[in-house]
Amino acid sequence: MNFMDLIEKSFYSIGDVEKTTGVKPYILRYWEQEFRILRPARRTSGQRKYTKNDIQLILKIKELLYEKGFTIGGAKKYLIEEKRKRKKQSEFSFGKETESIEILSNIKKELKAISELLK
Repeated sequence: MNFMDLIEKSFYSIGDVEKTTGVKPYILRYWEQEFRILRPARRTSGQRKYTKNDIQLILKIKELLYEKGFTIGGAKKYLIEEKRKRKKQSEFSFGKETESIEILSNIKKELKAISELLK
């Protein structure tokens, strides 16, 4: 089973995650201790509830450690840096959207003024 084959659910059990990612539950629990960004919610019974985002993160960690040969420390640094880059990009795009809204607002005011002159 791969990520794209997941049945659409709100939450997935640790067994579902193991089937999807191929990562054993004891390794998933260890990664939760090592990677602060991997924190699945828990049911009142204490069972872990993984989201699709958690599963994507697990697949990324698996890729970094097993395929690219990162150490756990190196993978942590990489993920933190990647998160910072995404945050900066979203701030940058938000700034561009705000700038575009201001430009459109000014154009609208100018068009209204021209319309009043033509009446």
